[in-house]
Amino acid sequence: METKMNKKVWFVTGASTGFGKELVNVIANNGDIAIGTFRKKEQAESFTDIESLKFGVVLDVTDYKQVKSGIETAIQHFGRIDVLVNNAGYGSLGSLEEVSEGEVRRQFDINVFGPISMIKNVLPHMRKRREGHIINITSVGGVIGFTSSGIYNGSKFALEGIGHSLAKQVSHLGIKVTNVEPGPFRTNWAGNSATYKETEIQDYQESVGRDMEWVKSIDGRQAGDPAKGAKAIYELVDLKNPPLLLPLGEYAYEAISGHYNQSLKDLSTYEPIGRPTDYPVDQTE
Repeated sequence: METKMNKKVWFVTGASTGFGKELVNVIANNGDIAIGTFRKKEQAESFTDIESLKFGVVLDVTDYKQVKSGIETAIQHFGRIDVLVNNAGYGSLGSLEEVSEGEVRRQFDINVFGPISMIKNVLPHMRKRREGHIINITSVGGVIGFTSSGIYNGSKFALEGIGHSLAKQVSHLGIKVTNVEPGPFRTNWAGNSATYKETEIQDYQESVGRDMEWVKSIDGRQAGDPAKGAKAIYELVDLKNPPLLLPLGEYAYEAISGHYNQSLKDLSTYEPIGRPTDYPVDQTE
């Protein structure tokens, strides 16, 4: 069925917990249609309530067939997808030397290749309609590398870069892209949704080991409120000219601004080494 034009159709991955769970509720409570993805059939069925504008889909972002069928099911039911939110993901913590190859691949499968698959399957529909909004939930850790989360940082840096490039690829088609960069929020990220490779190499105890203990200690006490973060994401979509980047929370703004200020300082300080490495302007081949 074709949905009335005054209702936006949102497709949110990872709707069982955290930002995803809060966001689908905000969407439905504001009169839009919330399609949420779940990894278990009973979760999707429990969430589905057409009268309440909620529709659950069984979808693992690492399963290409489920991604494809999930997008097609949404289109069949509602006629379109106005907003895709790549929210599903988790954090892998541990020293680079100690995290297993299998865990590295799993981190990138879920945090990078999953969103790529979602985007590739939704873009043909958005291109056809010449409108749409793709939101990638990255992280302050997609801008700044932290001591115990190098693999996680790598995955979020990758998603950040994809969003930057994609925005330039599709802006003339009426499609918008925003990378949302939350700081520490009171979700399960530092708890059940994270994986920890405990530090066994003593040389990393003072750096990675200590940082992981700090991450564990703040679980459930983070300053960020997921309900307020979800509301900000919802409001973002109503903007006529939404930004490419939107940090969430006090910590994110302080950390990212400090990072860029230091980068500008370093650019100036080391310019005499890095800048004069081109061929002379008047030199010909």
